[in-house]
Formats: sequence, C-alpha cells, structure tokens
Amino acid sequence: MPITETYQSHAKHDPKKIAIQTETEIIDYQTWYQLVLRTASWLKRKKRMNERLVFSLPNGVPFLQLFAGAAMAGWTAIPFDQRFSLTECSERLSLCKPDLIIAEHPFPGHSNVILLETCLQEIENTPLDPVPHVNDDLPFYIGFTSGSTGSPKAFSRSHRSWIESFHNRSQDFQLSKKDRVVIPGSLFFSHFLYGAMNTLFLGGTIDLLKKFSLTDLEQTIAQQPVTTLYTVPTMTNALSSENRRIDKPVKAISSGANWSKHAKEKLRKKYPSLSLYNFYGTSELSFISVSTPQDDEKKPDSVGLPFHNVEVDIRTSSGKSAKPGEIGKIYIKSPMVFSGYLQEQADLHYPDENGWMTVHDMGWKDEDGYLYLAGRENSMIVYGGINIYPEEIESVLSSHPNVEEVAVIGMNDDYWGEKVAAVVKGKASVKELKAWCKRLLAHYKMPRIWYFTEQMPHTTSGKIARHLLKQQLKGL
Repeated sequence: MPITETYQSHAKHDPKKIAIQTETEIIDYQTWYQLVLRTASWLKRKKRMNERLVFSLPNGVPFLQLFAGAAMAGWTAIPFDQRFSLTECSERLSLCKPDLIIAEHPFPGHSNVILLETCLQEIENTPLDPVPHVNDDLPFYIGFTSGSTGSPKAFSRSHRSWIESFHNRSQDFQLSKKDRVVIPGSLFFSHFLYGAMNTLFLGGTIDLLKKFSLTDLEQTIAQQPVTTLYTVPTMTNALSSENRRIDKPVKAISSGANWSKHAKEKLRKKYPSLSLYNFYGTSELSFISVSTPQDDEKKPDSVGLPFHNVEVDIRTSSGKSAKPGEIGKIYIKSPMVFSGYLQEQADLHYPDENGWMTVHDMGWKDEDGYLYLAGRENSMIVYGGINIYPEEIESVLSSHPNVEEVAVIGMNDDYWGEKVAAVVKGKASVKELKAWCKRLLAHYKMPRIWYFTEQMPHTTSGKIARHLLKQQLKGL
C-alpha cells in the first residue's frame, strides 16, 4: 500500500471535506485526489532512470502535491530547503542524483530544472491516467541528516515504513479523520511533512501556515476548529514567552526528546488546555517512544514508553541487556526503520541480522519500562576516566530562566583527558550558573570552562552544530 492509497476513498466518501487550507487556498478531497493523480500521471509520462524528483519550494499546496504525486507515481520525492547554499545544494544533488528539479527560480549550473510555474501548467494539461500500482517496499522519500560530522547523509524510506507509522500514530496519539491539524513549520523538515501526510492519509484537515508566525498560529487556533498542533520546543516556548493565547483543548505533538522538565512544566502551567505528546525518534529509526501528558506527570525526565510496535533493548559494552537504571546503548527493533543510505561510509548504521539497530544513543530504562536518554555515545565526555553525557548538563543549564541556548562539549586536557565546557547564549553570569549547577549536578559534571556567545551555530534542521562549535572554540 502506498502512502496515497486512501485518497481515492476520501474523494468518494467525503468529496467536499477540506483536505488543505492555507491563507489563500481551500482544497477539498475531490480536488486533492485529482491534483495528486494528475501529478502522478505527469511524472509517469516522464520516464527516467532513477525516478527521483528534487523540489525546493515554500510551504503551500504545490509542495504537498508534488510530494504526494511522486509517491503515487512510484517516484522518490526529495525536498530541499530553500535556504540551502549553493555548496549545500551541490553536495546533496551529488548524493541523490535526481532526474528532475523543480524550483521557483533556476538552479545555477543545473540544466534539468523545471520552474514551478511551468511544472504546474504541464500538470494541469496532463490527462488523468489510472492509479499506478506501487509496491509498498519501494522508496518514496529521501531525506538528509548531518549526524555528528556535519557532512550530509542521504537516507531513504519505503512506503511500508510510513504506513506502519501512520497506524502507529492513530493508536498511540489517538488521531483520526476527525482531527483538524495545524502545520506551522517548514515542510522541508520531516516532522512537519510527516504530520501533513499522516493527516491526509487519515482523511483529516490541514491548516498549513506559509511560515512560522506566532500571530498566524494564534489566530488559526482561535478561528478554526483545531484539535492538533505539530510543534517543536522552540515554537511552544516562543508561544509561552510572548503570552499568546490557546484557550481550547489542543493536542500538541512535539519531536523534542531533549525538552527539559522545567520547560515542559512551564508550558503546562501556561496552557492547561494543551495536551503535550512528546516523542523520541531519529531519522533512521523513526518513532521510538512517546511521553503522554499522564507520563509527564509521573515520569517527567523520561522520553516515555516505546510505541506499541517498537522493541527497545539497552545493551552494556559487553553486549548484554542492561539492568533497570543501568546506562547502555539503545537498540531498536521496529517495522518503521529506514530503507538505508544512498552512500557508503564507515560511520553509517544498519540493522543487524536479527533486525536490531542502533544510532549510538545512550540511555536506560526504569523498572516500569520507561526510557531515559543519557546522550550520544560520540558526544560523550571522558573526564578523568568518568563518562559524562553533555545532554544531562545541557538540560540543567537550559532550565535556568536567563539561559536562551546552551551547548556542552568536551575540550582536550592533558591531565583530565577532557574538561567539560559550556557555551551559553543568554544573560546569566558564570557565578549564577555555577550555583545553579551545584544544586542539580554532581561535582564532577560541573563545567570547568565557560564561554558566552550571542549566536549559536545551527544545522539546517535547527540543532546546535557541535562540530562547528568545537572548531570555533579551538581558535580561541
């Protein structure tokens, strides 16, 4: 079953129901199905070797139309961030080798680019063909992850992996065709793209914002019968800090597994009508665990329980399963894992012969089966032979009211091996932060080196670029 399998049924049974609403357009399911089928028909007539489609577009109906149309046609969709530099575009194009590129403006140095206006005109004039048969084990989506090195890695996903996760979401998040879902972030990021496609699969309604705007988000929730919001911690923290109103019951689905307990408590107090579902996942492993509103009250430091179709095993350095409370490497067995990478590198991850896979995250489980994150194995700091995970210290520092952003890294030291260094964006002083850490951390975990910055380096997905930060600090 392809991810577009349900569109025909929605068009038949709920033809006039709103599928997508933007600032300028309202698309019902009958129109949506025809748009996607016509796009698939257009692509099927363009026989190509790889059947890969790159598009660099803003949020809007054309973005979703091309993504869904490629999936229905058996092609692979490859969204690009419009903010990519020429170097970033070239790196990713060399990895994915697309047959077609669709953009609002020409890509310098590339001849196989079709401008969006031309593309949409060609699609509009394409006759409707029968719905193509697509095997669910075929790849339909290629994304990019930078990992710890900063170099892009291209990974692919099959229809089956997303169909499994659609069913997963329906059960664990209680989503259905009755939901009206706000997508406030860029569709380039898989969290928001997935949220949109999951809603269309179920037959719900999407309110798609052109870009993240607190005013637009607040107005959309107030004016539309919204039930669900896809978000990330920076967005919900911005809502809270600017005193925006959310008075109706809304389910917030967030992908911030490193969200601090302090920030979540602040959000609950500010918006008691908001039900937070915070999940932990990775590009390769997909959804791993989820913390429900009830879990947050009982186990506020955990990332919840594994999804119903996911097995989690914590393994020590000897390869044995860890005891409750014992830190080890997190291994996952799941039908939702990715299909693989497009390149061969020594640091890439794949399932073993028994289907277990790790991306080298470290963590532990408690006696009740709740999962906790300790950090990434490759970001671990070894201080005098003691293993320290930066994420734990970052969680403490980020809970300080005068800290906006923080990153903790290891700096080489001839005696200790590595010392803990904290890079802070905010108004807090070193004296304040040392006192804060002294109350909440063991002495050996206290940062020994402090840097303050007005701007953190970020990856394209919005995460702090630790590799760039280390390079910058080496020059100081």
